[in-house]
Amino acid sequence: MIAKMTRYSFILMNGEQAGLLEKLQQLGLVDITRSVKPIDGQSEQLMGEIELLDGLIHGLQHARVPEGTEPEYIDGDIVRLAGGLIMRYSEDSVEIPQLEKEVENLRAWGNFDRGMLTCLSEAGVPVHLHILPRKAFQPAWAQDYALSIIESDKSHVRFVVAGEDPLPGEIPVPACNATQKEQELEKRKKHFQQVLRRIASAQERIPELERRRQEVLSKLDLYLAGAAAVPAAEDTIVTLVGYAPTDSDASVRLFLDQSGVFYLREEAKVEENPPIEFKNNRFVKMFEVLTDMYGRPAYDGFDPTPFIAVFFLLFFALCMGDAGYGLVLIGAGLLLRKVPSFKDMAPLVVTLGAATVVVGFFLHTFFSIDIAQWACFAGIRGVFLPDEIAGYAGGMVLSLIVGVVHLSLAMMVKAIHAVRLNGFAASLGTLGWTLLIVGSVIVGAISLTGVLSSELTKWIIIALGVVSAIGIFPLNNIKRNKLANVGLGLWDTYQMVTGLLGDVLSYLRLYALGLAGSMLGMAFNDMGRMVLGDGSNIVLWIFFILLVLIGHTLNIAMCALGAFVHPLRLNFLEFFKNSGYEAGGRKFNPLTSNE
Repeated sequence: MIAKMTRYSFILMNGEQAGLLEKLQQLGLVDITRSVKPIDGQSEQLMGEIELLDGLIHGLQHARVPEGTEPEYIDGDIVRLAGGLIMRYSEDSVEIPQLEKEVENLRAWGNFDRGMLTCLSEAGVPVHLHILPRKAFQPAWAQDYALSIIESDKSHVRFVVAGEDPLPGEIPVPACNATQKEQELEKRKKHFQQVLRRIASAQERIPELERRRQEVLSKLDLYLAGAAAVPAAEDTIVTLVGYAPTDSDASVRLFLDQSGVFYLREEAKVEENPPIEFKNNRFVKMFEVLTDMYGRPAYDGFDPTPFIAVFFLLFFALCMGDAGYGLVLIGAGLLLRKVPSFKDMAPLVVTLGAATVVVGFFLHTFFSIDIAQWACFAGIRGVFLPDEIAGYAGGMVLSLIVGVVHLSLAMMVKAIHAVRLNGFAASLGTLGWTLLIVGSVIVGAISLTGVLSSELTKWIIIALGVVSAIGIFPLNNIKRNKLANVGLGLWDTYQMVTGLLGDVLSYLRLYALGLAGSMLGMAFNDMGRMVLGDGSNIVLWIFFILLVLIGHTLNIAMCALGAFVHPLRLNFLEFFKNSGYEAGGRKFNPLTSNE
């Protein structure tokens, strides 16, 4: 849910804002409206320092230092040292492969003496070097010219000609021979080894760079907050506006009262576009990163994260559709806890893996093997999804049912939110569509259980249609002409019928992705069995394990990608469209200290 915000207006003497902002930074609960771009030379300089430190950290982290390299300690300013080392590392990384290629080319010509070639040329016997494609070289040239083949392979012929030489393919005489170039290469490699030892030492000081980056970032945050101060009364006083969660009012007021700051406090208003802070439990909080990918709601909107948490989890598990793959994801999530840059994502990966295990068991699939055939599950086969429901594939029917429930929930959310914002009378059109569609779905579901007879079901749906039509057509906007409302209602009906059908069919992708992953996994299993044969050959067992392991690893990677993108699409498009969700809020970003 969206946390309520309190607006604080600070009135200070000009020059006192810096002290207040430093105190608020220590408190860490107040969001001061900031500029998000450089506003002058000082803020631009601070942002430049942050970009420089980001580049140095990235460069050191991605420098490939061979394992076991002994660090060579270097003392001095880490920023200057790291910049020079990264530059030399880049130069050597480019130069060494080029030198190796030049050495390989020169070795074909042998260790010639360039001075001797110069003397021969001055004596009237110049030596020419040639390289031609094998098809273009003519052996008969050796009868007419002083020609000697140096090297011949499948593609090229290298040869030299002394004296007169009108033959094609001549190249300049190299400035040095292979031995001299090898010495240059060896010197460059020694230099590169020294650079690697120093980079290994610099990598140990990455935390120092990260601390400096955080310090500069805090300075920039503080400066931009101070730059938001509005001068008044001929620059003798300034005003600042900040927001803090209403739940923290007691702490903020106590702090401000002790600081002796003059402030005004009032409830935040929608038109002021206050920052958005979510107030969710630990489970839902894991999925806030997905909401932020689309955008936070306006202050008078609703938080879609609880719905995303439930349905993204379900959709992801359906797309993966394999209990074995779920166990792999759980293991991957546990390993991510040890990687600092991915530590925050580890709980989400573990949760997605656990859901995949549960849903995969329900779909009776374990590494693309149908576990419903295992004898150990003979007593509980009734909990597995049937292969067919009413003559259709069970997975397809399940996907459509899930889609109908998801869209029905979206329409209910839209109706509730519309009544909350606009009132009951102004939301009759939305309520009419919700009553018609959601009511029909509920009545139809109950009827399928046999509780309602077909005749009673028909009259209930007719009654729902009549009541809904009143809100959809003549009363969809009580302030507008009734005939205009009917025309708009007809247009809405066309859009709803065509759009809703397409939205429901979109959920078939859940079945299709799960089926594709299962079929591909089965293909790898079948290939593995073909390689294994009767299982009497140990070597074939090795090939079997490698084939199945590599195949399922690739399949898990592809399934995970699809299971992330498509459920996200179903939430961002189908659910958000039918629930009326609109992004437009900004994230709550309080001033905080380096810690």
